[in-house]
Amino acid sequence: MNDIPDTAAKTDAGSGQTAKDTAEDESSHSPASNATPETSPERYSFFHRLAGLFRHRNGSNLRDDLTDALAESATGEESFSPGERAMLNNILRLREVRVEDVMIPRADVEAVEITTTLGDLMVVFEQSGHSRMPVYAETLDDPRGMVHIRDVLAHITRFAQPKKNGRRTKKPANGAVNLDLSHVDLTRSIGDLNLIRTVLFVPPSMLASDLMARMQASRTQMALVIDEYGGTDGLVSLEDIVEMVVGDIEDEHDDDEPLITKAADGVFVVDAKAEIDDVAKMIGDDFAAGEHGEYVDTIGGMIFNTLGRVPARGEVVQAIPGFEFHVLDADPRRVKRVRIVQSQKGERRRRVARAEQA
Repeated sequence: MNDIPDTAAKTDAGSGQTAKDTAEDESSHSPASNATPETSPERYSFFHRLAGLFRHRNGSNLRDDLTDALAESATGEESFSPGERAMLNNILRLREVRVEDVMIPRADVEAVEITTTLGDLMVVFEQSGHSRMPVYAETLDDPRGMVHIRDVLAHITRFAQPKKNGRRTKKPANGAVNLDLSHVDLTRSIGDLNLIRTVLFVPPSMLASDLMARMQASRTQMALVIDEYGGTDGLVSLEDIVEMVVGDIEDEHDDDEPLITKAADGVFVVDAKAEIDDVAKMIGDDFAAGEHGEYVDTIGGMIFNTLGRVPARGEVVQAIPGFEFHVLDADPRRVKRVRIVQSQKGERRRRVARAEQA
């Protein structure tokens, strides 16, 4: 979502020119010969290997050729690396991925009400680290669009610039601009300030590849997912779709706190969004999800599936034999954080605690 500075484009152009000049210089000093230089595996780039599929197609289907190439267990110079194989497999699978597979669920959507003041909006942007935020009226089921941090900064700058006789003063020769923020009314709502942009509304069954094409055509990077009854199901961004192909894209604002942390022997603090399979790998073979794994993917989903409701903070749930799930944080809609304790070690810790109290 970050913009690419103009200097980056100039640097790329410059580097391309340098590479060309270097190649011409090397060719002018090499002896004329029909000998083929030795080719090392490093010289076969990802795109070189991919282009080989086009050269040997012979009228066959490219998708089938690529599938066959990925199925081969080749280890030669022109074989794909594990990372390249994963990316190409994701590209092939993209035509089967739907919006509901990549969207941020409603419970995790951060949005602001249309009556939010400019000052409060700035605080929300600072705390969330997002550059775009959905806007709604009363409930998330009545979305009105989105607000972009750039529009907020442009509004503040426009009103904070010094003016004479109702006109902006010319920029000083030294390039410095004195902004007077006292001229900015932070109590006005974002609805009154006309800061709301349109946002795409899409069904959860829409193909992610179709949404990506629609986003490119409309120059919009955010869409709200609306269910068949008109309610808001979730949110999806262009970055979410791209990450399906290239993997997670983290920036300086992403929270790198691990989802699973070992707090003590047999004790783990887990984000409720953590995948059951990932938790099982961390804890060991004793952590057997059983039939839960057939219906849900996350720890929070497993707890909800066990109780049939959202547990309260402090509640202890027996979701898997041999383990206790202590709810550390939850709200009326979902579980947020859980402490998982192996039952035997948990009982041992309680005996020690009772002995110390005695």
